[in-house]
Parts: sequence; C-alpha cells; structure tokens
Amino acid sequence: MKTIKLTKPERQKLITDKLKEYPALRVSELSQDIGVSTETIRRDLDELESLGLISRTYGGAAPAITKEPSFKQREMVNVKQYEIIARATCHFINDGEVLAIGSSVTTLQVAVRLAAEKRDLTVFTDSYAIASALSSNPTFKVHVCPGLYNDDENCVFGPESINYFSNIYVNKAILGATGLNQIGVSNVDLEIGETYKAMARSASETIIVADSSKISKNAVSLFLPWNQISRLIIDKPPFDEELTVGLKHGKVDVTIATENSWSF
Repeated sequence: MKTIKLTKPERQKLITDKLKEYPALRVSELSQDIGVSTETIRRDLDELESLGLISRTYGGAAPAITKEPSFKQREMVNVKQYEIIARATCHFINDGEVLAIGSSVTTLQVAVRLAAEKRDLTVFTDSYAIASALSSNPTFKVHVCPGLYNDDENCVFGPESINYFSNIYVNKAILGATGLNQIGVSNVDLEIGETYKAMARSASETIIVADSSKISKNAVSLFLPWNQISRLIIDKPPFDEELTVGLKHGKVDVTIATENSWSF
C-alpha cells in the first residue's frame, strides 16, 4: 500500500491541529504518526515556533504560550468590558458570603463593584489592590494572604499563599484568567496558577471572570479544568467551537454580560 506523502504546510497544519487536542507531543510520536523523519519534524517545530504557533519543549512541542503585559498595563485596556463583567458578577454574590478573590484586572473591577453594592462580605485575597478596593466598604472584613510579592501582577504567591487557602473555607472563589481553551483555564504564571488552584479547592463554587480576548489562548499554568468550574462570566458568547465543547462537557454555566443586561 502506497503511503501518501504530506507537503510541509499539510504536516504543519496536522501538528497544530494535534496540539489543540493534546497538551504536549513528542518528536518521536509525531515522526511515527506523520511518517517522516525526526529531523523533518524538528525543522517543522522550529518553524512553527518562529511563527508563534507553538512552543518548543524538551523533546517535543506544546501549544503556543500567551504572554501578558503587566497588571498596570492591562488596567488601561478593555476597561468597559471589565466593568460590564463586574456588574454581572455581583448578581451572583449574596450579602454576608465568604469569598476568595484572585488577583486580575477583571477581578479588581469586581471588587470595586462589590464594595459599592454589597454588605457584610468576608473576603480572602492575594491582591493588595483588591484589598484596597474592598476596604472602602466598612461592613466588609478583608484578609490578604501571606507570600512573596510579585510586582508585575500586584499580588503575593508561593507556598505560604497555597497553604493559607488550604486552611480556609469560602462560599465562592472568583478568579480571572489569561487563557480559555477546550481543556480549561490557564494563567501566565505557574506559581500564581497554583494559588488560584488552592483558592478554588477552598470554595463550594468557582466563578471565572474573563473578557473575550482570552478565548482560544493558552498560558503556561493550566490551573483548572472546566469540570471544576461552576460558572464563566464573559462579555461575548464563546465563538470557538472547541471551547464550547469543553464548556458543555464540564457542565459550566455561562453568563454573557452586556452593557445593559446579562444572559445565560
């Protein structure tokens, strides 16, 4: 039986398609699957990485990694979307609840809105900016976890932070994201992703708040799969077919926040 030889564009498309299904692939596996030499696969991977379509790993490849600007830079863009998402998020928070809120630009806007609309919340956070926003409400009790300070993300992280959230219980965790894909939710920083994971484990419900620019993006720390998330609040319907499948399989409630209302 004659083997069909793929052209370079066909090979490279097959590689990027496979990386949408799997978190990592080895050169040897790709060589066997595609039917070309390992040297050819390595050249393909190097070219795809130079185009920003994948990330090279030791012995193989992974999906392209999203890099984010600093917290201060992100505060200056998509401000309207953050505020719209924050208004919708408040609808799902009740007076008197205990919350964990992770550091992000979107969750900072949620904190501002909560301080204006809610009463008697107890909030645990890794973010000084969020703690400051919440402290404007005299009925709130605000706790900042211990840890090492990350100036780029304006939060604390590390083993102390993870241990802190391992020893508390909250009604809801509200977390931001760098990327949303078929598998779940990712963050640009591995250690901050571990803190988010600890926050989610401490909560009865986990709410992800993110603007639509995060759809189909991948960041280094995949901190939660969709089946561990209760709700996604976003400013536009997920237009990515694979993400939609992941949300359905994870049984995630999706709220679309618009300027004047929100829908389910």
